[in-house]
Amino acid sequence: MLFPGITTSPHSTLPFKTLSSRSLPPKPSPKPLSITAKFSISDQELSSRGFNLHRSFSSLNLDDLNTIFVNVGFPRRSTDKIRIALENTPSLLWIEDSRSLKPVAFARATGDGVFNAIIWDVVVDPSFQGFGLGKAMMERLVEELVEKGISNIALYAEPKVVGFYRPLGFAADPDGIRGMVYSRKQKKRK
Repeated sequence: MLFPGITTSPHSTLPFKTLSSRSLPPKPSPKPLSITAKFSISDQELSSRGFNLHRSFSSLNLDDLNTIFVNVGFPRRSTDKIRIALENTPSLLWIEDSRSLKPVAFARATGDGVFNAIIWDVVVDPSFQGFGLGKAMMERLVEELVEKGISNIALYAEPKVVGFYRPLGFAADPDGIRGMVYSRKQKKRK
């Protein structure tokens, strides 16, 4: 699954329409750009709703994160292994409920930092779903990856949540790529 609009084929071209300076509307007076204006929920609005956005796992309680994983149907994981995974994750976001000071949403991306990234572990605690927190995290995570120049952004998604990712620009195999996963088969016990 790739982020549409970003080409991965050396033979792909994007159509551009050239406008003459006469066809452009007059330039308005410059206004300061708001970085958060491009998100469906601004950082300020998240804060006013009682949520704190974090981009580091330094203050993240891994037991609380594991509880969210279990609450959404992921298997419980060793917190030691979660810590190692997060130490090797260059891009991550999590949202904290400012009242309980507990994480309520989490997402991360790994990759080579140049060409490819994979988004993992996108979770929102079921009691906080429907507030736009998943979308807020995904918009920021994708923007961060695109700003790094990463042109191939993939993710793994359960079939029941594929519809959540489509409006965010993700599509199933847009270039006909068929992903494969190595899986070590367990030996049968005698």
